[in-house]
Amino acid sequence: MWRGLWTLPMRAARGLCRSCSNRGSGAAAPGSGATIFALSSGQGRCGVAVIRTSGPASGPALRSLTAAQDLPPARSARLRLLSDPRSGEPLDRALVLWFPGPQSFTGEDCAEFHVHGGPAVVSGVLQALGGVPGLRPAEAGEFTRRAFAHGKLSLTEVEGLADLIHAETEAQRRQALRQLDGELGRLCHDWAETLTTALAHVEAYIDFGEDDNLEEDVLERGGTRPSMGTGTPWHLRAVFFLIPSLCLPLANSAVQGLQAALGAHLRDARRGQRLRSGAHVVIAGPPNAGKSSLVNLLSQKPVSIVSPEPGTTRDVLEIPVDLAGFPVLLSDTAGLRQGVGLVEQEGVRRARARLEQADLILAVLDASDLASHSSCDFLDTVVARMGAQSSNGSSQRLLLVLNKMDLLSHEGPGPKPDLPPHLLLSCLTGEGLEGLLEALRKELAVVCGDPSTGPPLLTRARHQHHLQGCLDALGQYKEARDLALAAEALRVARRHLTHLTGGGGTEEILDVIFRDFCVGK
Repeated sequence: MWRGLWTLPMRAARGLCRSCSNRGSGAAAPGSGATIFALSSGQGRCGVAVIRTSGPASGPALRSLTAAQDLPPARSARLRLLSDPRSGEPLDRALVLWFPGPQSFTGEDCAEFHVHGGPAVVSGVLQALGGVPGLRPAEAGEFTRRAFAHGKLSLTEVEGLADLIHAETEAQRRQALRQLDGELGRLCHDWAETLTTALAHVEAYIDFGEDDNLEEDVLERGGTRPSMGTGTPWHLRAVFFLIPSLCLPLANSAVQGLQAALGAHLRDARRGQRLRSGAHVVIAGPPNAGKSSLVNLLSQKPVSIVSPEPGTTRDVLEIPVDLAGFPVLLSDTAGLRQGVGLVEQEGVRRARARLEQADLILAVLDASDLASHSSCDFLDTVVARMGAQSSNGSSQRLLLVLNKMDLLSHEGPGPKPDLPPHLLLSCLTGEGLEGLLEALRKELAVVCGDPSTGPPLLTRARHQHHLQGCLDALGQYKEARDLALAAEALRVARRHLTHLTGGGGTEEILDVIFRDFCVGK
C-alpha cells in the first residue's frame, strides 16, 4: 500500500510533464483547411526558383501541372514537364518533389516546383497553381505558422528561423542556428519539468495532509509534521512521515535552483538582444584625432567627411557594420571640446549624450599630440571616468586607440608614460588594424555574448518578459504562507515557460511574431 501511495506524486509529475511537452500551440493555423502556394526563393532573375505548396490539395495540384496519374516517390526529385492545366500550354521543364504529411516542414502534404528563375516562368507557374481548385496564395509567414500549429516547430524555434533569415553577420547566424535547433526551447522545457515535479510534490503534500491540520509556516519549516499516535498502523505512519518530510524539501530545493538559473539568464538578457539588433559602438575623441577616418576604415566605405579642419563633424553619424563577425551600429561623433559656435556646441552635446548610451566606446587620440590640452582633457573626463565606472561594475566597455602612429618615432607615444592600456593604429596606412579588430572581437564577445559557447542567449524582449514573470512567481512561492497559494504560484511560473515556447499563446502575440516573415516562408 505505501509503495502505491509513494509513487502517486511521481505519477502526477509524469502526467503533468506530458501535458507540458506539446510543442505546438494547439490552435489551428489561419485558413488551415485551404492549400496555400507561394514563391519561396528570392524575387528577380535567378538560376532556379522554388515554388511550394502546403495543404490537402498539394497532391492534386502536382498531378494537374505534371499531367501524371501517380505522384513521384516521397522526398525524391523528378524531372517533369509543367503545363497549365486549363490550356495545356507548356510552362517549364522542372524538378518536382513530393512531401506527404506529416513528414514535411508544415506537417501537411507539401509539393515543391524547382523551376527556371525567369520572371515569366515563375509568373506562369504561379498563375497555373492559382487556377487549381482549393489553392490560394499564401500570406506572409503562413508556411512557418502551419509548421508551428502542427507541432513541427516551437515558438522559440520559429523565432530562430526568422533570425536566421535576417542574419547578416557570422555571430547572428550561429545564434540563430542554435535557437532554430531548439536549445532555448529544450532549456525552457527542462525548467518546466522541474516546476512540474515541484508542483506534484506540493500537491501530494496537500493531498496527504488534508486531515492533519498543517501549520501555516509549513513551507518555511521544510515540511515538518505534527506527531501521530502510536495506534496508527505502521504502513500509514511510514507514508505520512516520509512523504511530507521529503516532498517539500525537494520542491524548495528545485525552486531555489531554478531561481538561480533564471536570475543568471536574466542578468545576461541584454547580450542576446544586442547580438540580434546590434551593439552600439561610439567613436569619440577630441577634434582631429582621426575619428571619421576610423569610421571609414571600419566600414570600408567613405561614410564620414575627413578634413584637417577641426570640428568637421557636427552631428552624430550612424552606420550599421559587421565588425569581426558581430552586428554593430557605429556612431561617429563631434570632437569633444568647447565649441566655438552654436552648431558645434549642439554637436558636442549630442556626442556626450551618445556616450552615455554606448555599449562600447572607441576612444581615439592623436598619438603625436598627447600632451595637448584637448587630449589631456579627454583622458581625464572620458577615459579615466570610464575606467572608474568599469571597476564599479558598469556594463560599458572602452578601448583606447592612439591613431596616427605613422607620425611617431619607433619609441612609441612617449609624451605620457602613464597612459592606460591602449592600441596603436594608423588610419592612413592601416597598420595596427588587425590588432584593433581582434580587440574589438573580444570586447564584442563580452558585450553581445559568444554564440558558439555557453547557454542559449535571450534574443527578444518576449523571452525576458516570460522569464521575469516566472522568477516573480517563484518569489511568490517562497513568500506564500499557504500551501494552496504556493501551488498556484508554481502553476503561474510554469505557465510563463509554456507561453515562452508557444503553448497557450494568444493570436495577437503570434501575429506579431509571424508578421516579419516573407511570403513563402
